[in-house]
Amino acid sequence: MKKNIDRRNFLQKTAVAGALGVIGINALTSCGDKKSREELGLPPLLDRAPNGKPLKAGLIGCGHRGTGALLNFISAGKGCTVGALADVFPDKVKHVNDRLKKYKLDVPEDKCFVGFDAYKKVMESDVDVVILATPPHFRPAHFKAAVKAKKHSFLEKPVAVDPVGVRSVIASGRKAKTLGLNVVTGTQRRHQRDYVATYEQVANGAIGKPLAAKAYWNQEHVWFRKRKPEWNDMQYMLRNWNNFSWLSGDHILDTHIHNIDIVNWFMGAHPVSAMGYGGRHRRVTGNQWDFFSIDFDYGNGRFSHSMSRQIDNCSNGVGELVMGTEGYTNCKNTIYNLDGSVKWKYEYPKDKDGNPTDRVKIPPYIQEHIHLVTAIRTNEYVNEAERTAISNLTAILGRESAYTGKKITWDEIMNSDLKLGPDSYDLTDVDMEFPTPIPGTAIKE
Repeated sequence: MKKNIDRRNFLQKTAVAGALGVIGINALTSCGDKKSREELGLPPLLDRAPNGKPLKAGLIGCGHRGTGALLNFISAGKGCTVGALADVFPDKVKHVNDRLKKYKLDVPEDKCFVGFDAYKKVMESDVDVVILATPPHFRPAHFKAAVKAKKHSFLEKPVAVDPVGVRSVIASGRKAKTLGLNVVTGTQRRHQRDYVATYEQVANGAIGKPLAAKAYWNQEHVWFRKRKPEWNDMQYMLRNWNNFSWLSGDHILDTHIHNIDIVNWFMGAHPVSAMGYGGRHRRVTGNQWDFFSIDFDYGNGRFSHSMSRQIDNCSNGVGELVMGTEGYTNCKNTIYNLDGSVKWKYEYPKDKDGNPTDRVKIPPYIQEHIHLVTAIRTNEYVNEAERTAISNLTAILGRESAYTGKKITWDEIMNSDLKLGPDSYDLTDVDMEFPTPIPGTAIKE
């Protein structure tokens, strides 16, 4: 196993990155060019996927989010069921199967797979769709295997924890496109009806040209698990994966990526560079930080301030704001004139008594899977792998700038050979070190 996570050489170039080239996102439409939903690449917002061929999903990663994603898939439409389960730990597989029985579903024992290679057995089974919901470190390898096995995929975010993984996801996404394999990712705000409607307004000039933004995900510390005496190093890290950067990517990827993705979407671009900082004061496990503050430079005077924090007993809030030449928006449901008056507001559905609500009709977690199932059954192709990988790399750009204390450009992070974690996996003690990053000690080469 690789012994250490060393950031001193993280900006070395790789031939693979050069082959992929520099990825960009098309600029938003100008005020005078009215764009249709199709031209803007917006998802079909159906209440339920159309009827069609039965579809079986294989779940890889039987944790809380994986279980939720599988139930969301089953809820997407008629004929959506489960065909296989996989996880490193047998108790995780059993937990999901026990929950499925409440829905009168049961995965036979010979379709329940355990171990680090369990995902390969799911790929060999007769499932149509794979739901990839393990700790994010494993996502690139699992997605590559899914494409090779010619399976449609749902990728929970983040899709990678390092630039090497991001480039792998981009390459697999492009391969999936040549094979006609549909790919949807867990960036649920892009499937949330109020966000989609607000974006459509902004993309058609409602705030003029987007110039600046802020994004924030501030909350109390999330879950962690204390080590049990019977757990070896690998077992402990996997069961406490949310607190180790090599498994989760740190919370700037695990949660704040949603806000970063929205800013990229509304700005119509990814940053050209980032400079950031952060620190660790109160965490009790792992090697992640407690907070990040990043200045993303989008070029030509455009920028975004991005902050994320997980510390108890502090002021909290989650959201975005994009400022344009003719107004601004909270990205979710309201557009304002420059003087602060409301220019446009999303109209939510009313409840059964005719009272206003603040919730969309279909939860975005289900809407994602409706989109995937609809695409498969109607041949209305969808592939979100590359755009999500770009937002993923944006978060990595910010993280590495903060970790190192250095200004980092987009080309540098895209071409970086930084790869987190071991090269092989065993449920044993691990000869690895997990230092907490200290800014100013890394050497930019």
